[in-house]
Amino acid sequence: MNIHSNPQRTPAETALIEAFEERASDLPGNEAVIRQREDAIERLKAGLPTRRVEAWHYTDLRRLFTKVPAYDPSLLAKPLPALLESSTVLPVLNGVAAEAPKVAGVKVVRLEEKLVDGSFAQALTTGDPADVIGPLNAAFVADGWHLDIAEGAEIAAPIEIQNVQAGGQAHVRLPVKVGAGARATIVERQTGSGDALVSSVSHLVVGEGAEIVWIILQEQPEGATHFGQFNAWIGKGAKLTLFVMNAGGKLVRQEIRVDAKGEDAEFRLRGVNLLSGDSHTDVTLVLDHSAPCTTSTEVIRNVVTGRAHGVFQGQIRVDRQAQKTDAKMSCNTLLLSDDGEFSAKPELEIFADDVACGHGATVTEIDRNHLFYLMARGVPEKEARGLLVKAFVAEIIEELDDEAIVAALEARLDGWFAAHG
Repeated sequence: MNIHSNPQRTPAETALIEAFEERASDLPGNEAVIRQREDAIERLKAGLPTRRVEAWHYTDLRRLFTKVPAYDPSLLAKPLPALLESSTVLPVLNGVAAEAPKVAGVKVVRLEEKLVDGSFAQALTTGDPADVIGPLNAAFVADGWHLDIAEGAEIAAPIEIQNVQAGGQAHVRLPVKVGAGARATIVERQTGSGDALVSSVSHLVVGEGAEIVWIILQEQPEGATHFGQFNAWIGKGAKLTLFVMNAGGKLVRQEIRVDAKGEDAEFRLRGVNLLSGDSHTDVTLVLDHSAPCTTSTEVIRNVVTGRAHGVFQGQIRVDRQAQKTDAKMSCNTLLLSDDGEFSAKPELEIFADDVACGHGATVTEIDRNHLFYLMARGVPEKEARGLLVKAFVAEIIEELDDEAIVAALEARLDGWFAAHG
C-alpha cells in the first residue's frame, strides 16, 4: 500500500481494527462481501498514510486522524428540510437508509439489499494502493441508496440524498447509474450534530448523451471527521457538472475521481472551500481524459480564516489516444487570517500531442483598496469584507445557472460568513 512500516500502531489505527472486530458479524453481506470487508481491513492494518505517501503529502493522516468515536446504534438522527423545496429526499440516518418516496423514472433500492445478495461485492474493491477512504468504507458500510435512472428519463425535481449523523460512526455508499440521454440533478448533503467519523463513497456512471448536475454540500460540525470519495465515469457525449462546497468538519478529505471515458464527454468542477478554526480540509482530484475530444474545466475557490489549513491537489491525466482534449484547471485562495494556510498542487500528465491544457493557482488577501472604497461609502468593515468575500465565491456558484440552487447555496455562504467572518 506504499504506507509507512512503523509497527507501532496509533490509537486511531488500533480503534479502527477493534471496531471492525466488534461489528463484523453484524454487518450485512454474503460470503463475497465478507471477503471484501476482510481484505479492506487488512489494508488498513498496514497503517494510515503519512506525508511520505505522495497522494497524502499535505494531509499526514497518521498524525491528523487521532480519534475514532465508538459506533452507537442508540443515537437517532433526523432528516433535514430539503435544500430545495421541490426535492425528493432520500435520507440515510446514522448510516441506515430510512423510508423514502418513489421517484418516477428512477429505481431506488437500499444498498443493504445489494450487500446481502452480493451484487455489490465487486464494487467494494479498490485498485489504488494509496486509497484509504475506499477500504475504510468497504470494511464498515452497512447501507446507502442504489439509484438506477432510466434511459431518456428527465427527472424534473432534484433528488436529495441526505447523509445525516448524530455522533458515533456513519458509513454509506451511494451508487448511481444514469441511462443514455437522461437528465437529473442530485444533491448530496453531508451533515450532522455529533463528533462523528463519517465515510461516504459515491459511484456515478453517466450513460451516453446524459446530463447530470451533482452537488455535494458538506457541513459537518466542528468536531467531526469526514472522508468523502466521489467516483464518476462519463460516457460518449455525456455531460457532468459537479459542484462541491465544504463548510464544516474538523478533518475533511474529499476525493474526486473522474474518468471521461467517451468521445466528446464533458466535465465541469466548481468547488468552494470555506475554512475556519483549526480545521484541515483536503480536496484531491484525479481526472482522466481517456477518449478523444473530451473537455473539462475545474475552478476551485477557497476562503481561509483562523488557523485553518486547506489543500487542493488536482491531477489531470491525458491518455495517448485522447487527442484534442481541452482541459483547464485553476485554484484561487483568499486568506483572511495571518495564521491560515492553503497548499495547492495542480498537475498535468499528458501523453497525447494534440491538446490544449493548462492550470494555475493564486493566493491573495482582500484588496485593501476595494475595502477602503466600500467603507468610504458608509459600509461597516465586517459587512464590506463579507461583500468582497461573497463576490469572490458567488461568481462560480452562479455558473450553476439555476436560480433556486444558486439562491440556496448563497444562503449557506451568507450563514457561514455571519458565523466566521
